[in-house]
Parts: sequence; structure tokens; C-alpha cells
Amino acid sequence: MMGAGFSPSQSRSGLSIQAEGARMVTRALPEELPVALVFDGSTQAVMMATPDDIEDFAHGFAVTEGIVTEPAQIEGFEIATHERGIEARFWLRADRREALAARRRFMAGPVGCGLCGIDSLEQAVRDMPDVAHVGPSFSRDDIAHAADALSDIQPLHRRTRATHAAGFVLPGKGVVMAREDVGRHNALDKLIGALWRAGRDPASGAFVMTSRLSVELVQKCAMAGCGTLIAVSAPTAHALRLADAAGITLAAFARGGGFDLYSNPHRISHEVPDVA
Repeated sequence: MMGAGFSPSQSRSGLSIQAEGARMVTRALPEELPVALVFDGSTQAVMMATPDDIEDFAHGFAVTEGIVTEPAQIEGFEIATHERGIEARFWLRADRREALAARRRFMAGPVGCGLCGIDSLEQAVRDMPDVAHVGPSFSRDDIAHAADALSDIQPLHRRTRATHAAGFVLPGKGVVMAREDVGRHNALDKLIGALWRAGRDPASGAFVMTSRLSVELVQKCAMAGCGTLIAVSAPTAHALRLADAAGITLAAFARGGGFDLYSNPHRISHEVPDVA
């Protein structure tokens, strides 16, 4: 669902200056707008995001922040569009309101900074579920080709060359769902929200990202109950420590038919032969 009146990309003219000369060009640029996540009339966070799939984004945020754990806890939802941004408004069941106080955040900062505005150092690295015993096994090819398959279903990136994507991978089926955003954290929240709203269990597959793997992406993966995380780029050392502790199979540099496997290899049924 797209915020009414807002497009995920805009065409803009500019002057391209190259070694051979200058010329006027028109390019598609990704849009980003403030999106307020509002729970029972109180703003929990304001995120800069691409204004499409906002309902997925809001629900994914609610899940990965631990605000809700099942659809029945949401009594109402609406999207309100304003001149300068979008509000995603939730009304929660009474027993979930305490979760807001436990992890209240105000974030109004650059995309890609997933921890802006938290209240304490303890909240930066919070407790995560143990997902060591959830999730299917994957073949070597499932992991090696996941990022390549994701690149084929990124229409916004094809237009702009400036967005990230998160995809959901099923064994033997490849990427079956994807979401895009200017921020990699937002793209994963959109994907988690889309799965949640469709009644699909994230534990039944893997997440694949077009970005590096940071701490918050590992946290979101664990909070969603997904046991395998794949990326086209590298993990940070801290993200790897968290993935290892949470039981997440972490595969990085997944491109060109190969990948690096860093933690919890038990979900990979045919590992890469050791050629060292």
C-alpha cells in the first residue's frame, strides 16, 4: 500500500558532467518521507522511508520491536497522509500497551541508522529469541543464488539504482517475496510485515539482503523468528557475534555462485567443500 499522493520515485533533471563533455539528463530518484509509527495516540518512532508498502512497514516494525506478537493484539489500524509525511496508526489490545513503555524509541534521523534515539546502551543490544532450532535446511545453491534472484525482482532499484531490498527465500523455490526501501532496515521490516499480514511464518524460510549485515538486521531476523540470514555483502563483527549467539545461520558475500558461511552451519545441507 502506498501513501496517497506519494510516489516511491520522482523524475528529476540534472546536468551530467563527464570527461567527454556535459549534457542534460533525466533520472528517476527514490523518494523518502517521514513515516510516524503511532500506537494508541503516542508516536513511537519517526522513520525516513520510501512511501510504498507502508502497511507492511508498520506491521513489520511493530513485530521486530516486540510491540505485538500476534494479529489479535491489534484492534485497529489506519494510514493518515499529510502534506509532509505519513502516519501509520495502531490501536492495541490493552495487554500490549506495557510493551510500548518497555521499548519506547523516538527516531528521526538518517536512513541506515537503525538505533537513533534509543534511551540507553542496554537497549542497543537487547535480548533476542533463540532460533537455533527453527527453520528448514537449505542446499548450497539455495544460498549461493539467493542474492542474484533478489536482484531480478527489484523494480524500484532498476529505476533508481539507489534502494535496498529484502527477500524471503524458500528451499528449492528461491525468492518468493521481496520489499524495497531506501533504508535496508526498512526493507526488512516491510518484508516481515508482509509475511506477517499474509499469515506466512518467517521460520519457514530465510531472509536475503542487498546490503551489509548490521546488528539491527540480525536483531530483526531473530525477533521475526527466522533462522537464516543471507547477504550480498559482509557482516559486522558484532552482528556475527549476535547471530552466533541467537542460533542464526549467517551467510555473507553471496554472489557469483558462492558465499561465506560464518555461523550455525547446521541448516546448510550441502556445504561448500573445503579447498584450503
